[in-house]
Amino acid sequence: MPLSVESTSKKRVKLHIFGIVQGVGFRPFVYQLAIKYSLKGFVFNDGRGVVIEVEGKNAKLSQFINDLKLNSPSLARIDYIEQQDIDLVNDEMFSIIHSETTTLQTMVSPDISLCDECRAEMNDVHNRRYKYPFINCTNCGPRYTIIDNLPYDRHNTSMEHFNMCEACTEEYNDPTNRRYHAQPIGCFDCGPNLKIINLMEDDFENDQGLVKIAVQYINDGKTIAVKGMGGFHLICDATNDAAVLALRLHKHRQKKPLAVMFPSISCIKKVTKLSKTEEKLIVAKERPIVVVQKNKSRYLSKFIAPEIDRIGVFLPYTPLHELLLQEVKKPLVATSANLSDEPIIRDDKELFKKLHLVAQTSLTHNREIINACDDSVVMDVYGEPIFLRLSRGYTPKSFYLQNKSKKKVLALGANQKNTITLAFDNNIIVSPHIGDLNSLEAFDYFLRTVETFKRFYDFEPDILVCDKHPKYETTKWAKEYIQKYTHIELIQVQHHYAHALSVMAEYNLNERVLAFCFDGTGYGDDGTLWGGEVLLATPTEYERIVHLKEFTLLGGEKAIKEPRRIALSLLFEYFSITEILQMDHSLVKSFTKNEIETFYLMRERAINSPKSTSIGRLFDAVYALCDNLQGVFYEGQSGLVLESYAEKIMTHDSYHYTMNEGIIDCKIMLEEIMSENDVQKIAAKFINAVAKIVIDICLEYRELPVVLSGGVFQNKLLLQKCIEQLKKNSMRYYIQHQTPINDGGISLGQAYYALHI
Repeated sequence: MPLSVESTSKKRVKLHIFGIVQGVGFRPFVYQLAIKYSLKGFVFNDGRGVVIEVEGKNAKLSQFINDLKLNSPSLARIDYIEQQDIDLVNDEMFSIIHSETTTLQTMVSPDISLCDECRAEMNDVHNRRYKYPFINCTNCGPRYTIIDNLPYDRHNTSMEHFNMCEACTEEYNDPTNRRYHAQPIGCFDCGPNLKIINLMEDDFENDQGLVKIAVQYINDGKTIAVKGMGGFHLICDATNDAAVLALRLHKHRQKKPLAVMFPSISCIKKVTKLSKTEEKLIVAKERPIVVVQKNKSRYLSKFIAPEIDRIGVFLPYTPLHELLLQEVKKPLVATSANLSDEPIIRDDKELFKKLHLVAQTSLTHNREIINACDDSVVMDVYGEPIFLRLSRGYTPKSFYLQNKSKKKVLALGANQKNTITLAFDNNIIVSPHIGDLNSLEAFDYFLRTVETFKRFYDFEPDILVCDKHPKYETTKWAKEYIQKYTHIELIQVQHHYAHALSVMAEYNLNERVLAFCFDGTGYGDDGTLWGGEVLLATPTEYERIVHLKEFTLLGGEKAIKEPRRIALSLLFEYFSITEILQMDHSLVKSFTKNEIETFYLMRERAINSPKSTSIGRLFDAVYALCDNLQGVFYEGQSGLVLESYAEKIMTHDSYHYTMNEGIIDCKIMLEEIMSENDVQKIAAKFINAVAKIVIDICLEYRELPVVLSGGVFQNKLLLQKCIEQLKKNSMRYYIQHQTPINDGGISLGQAYYALHI
């Protein structure tokens, strides 16, 4: 059958591709596709994405466009394609031309771990990049962490000072080579190189044996600092008790779990119990830290994650880490190099200024980290990822908006686990994890991140969105900012409503939902500290319909560090001081009579005793009632320990509660806990009770989809039990799988609200 005139006729089209299409091998992919279909024209990057002009026979053009959509590079993400027919030019060839800088709207690609092809070359003794610690190609390597500005070209990165040798230049300019326009390209002759800095000895430079020197320090039981992709790690032998204890002592990190980097997935399996999803997450190109269950192996130091049955594991993600693990042949503690409440360190001078007592040796290099980026942390719940920290490998995280935003929105997030979110045109972009804004250094990092994203996208906000908490650094900064820039609108969004909105944003929900927003602390509309909230919410409004009964935090912030105070305050809610003093319970006995009377007076006179409705603080109280009276050393410790207790006992039994006029009352639960002696039973029955509260309320609102968000749902056992019952009752529910379920998602929720009002 002869071809139709339409399929054989010639035409030219212009395509504008939006999404993650720079720094991911998209232009060489287009070039090779055009050659395949004998098409002519050109392709180039601009500030908004990739522009293609291509001409040829209709049938070939259709095949080209279809392949473009269906078979783009693995790291690329096409959000939208603008297409228009234009006049024929009769080009003689297809070419890749220089980038054009226009309005900056293209999505920045996250950093990606070492690919299989580069790993094979790095381990090939005949390859010119054999054991080169900075090997990369278009399919892997640094992106966000080395970018100063867009478009993503070498002169806009920290590679601009490294002049390519002849061999690298040839690869860089060859569209058929997988290193075509791989901006971090280099080799031993022209790229970055290693250096060991030792405070006690002479420095070592430009020596391919530096990795072996670093390994000797590790084998000697010392902690060294290693410069990774987005910052420094503190590294020591994860099988050496003395080394791990020394790291904890010098870093003032008494019990918080330490992440462990392993040489291989088979090595991880020796010390953990992995689900199929966990294994997929561990070996994924993003290489996150995955929180998994320990087995009974004694191989790792008992001080890695004391008192809990979980451990954070990950594989090496840079060639330098890979070379280090190949040489040392055992798992290594790899924890972020930072002081408490400060961001990860990215500079040699700062490292030794602040952490010289922790590490006197640094395995570093001369490629600047422009944008710091910590490791991502994720867990598997029923085959789906739940992010505890969204950062390296996944961020900047971008979403495509079907409805174009008329204004530019900058959402500033919360004070803990801070992120920022930008919304403009058809884009929502969530920043990497910034952290807790409890220090000047952390707030400086927040400001740097704001300026970085404004620079990336030539972005000046029309709207600022922040939390309602008057003492949040982000709130104070936002109010100062609008005094200087009076044309900018300020919107404040209640913390727990923002939690609900973050889930709605991820799924683009515009309907009314029943939202359970359980966390540690958030500023409520009544000025108290909320945290056990059930809301009826839409993208523009909400109603608080249920909450935990208020109790006091004796001593305010100090109560969070000393949970026995919270447990005592719960007793004050339901018992007289005389009854409490007569109780034969370890919690009561941990206080003197004078202390109990003083705390009671503080509560009665409302002296440094803020009111709270927090489920997170209720977890703290139950932790203390399980005879944990020494306080907590890190956020979430009480929940992790209770979960470890509960995992050891299989029971469907649950403590009881009452609810009257939308107030959850835990008096009966408290009495039942006080009469129980087995901490495993207490933990299991308590977690079952919290899950039962969620499901009982859901059954009252069967017609509504359910949303679960907030830091309390980081408790894997609780979340699993809620999901089990929601499925059993055939209820539609939504949980974040692409953004953090904790306060790291707050900025996304804030932005979603601003887009709808």
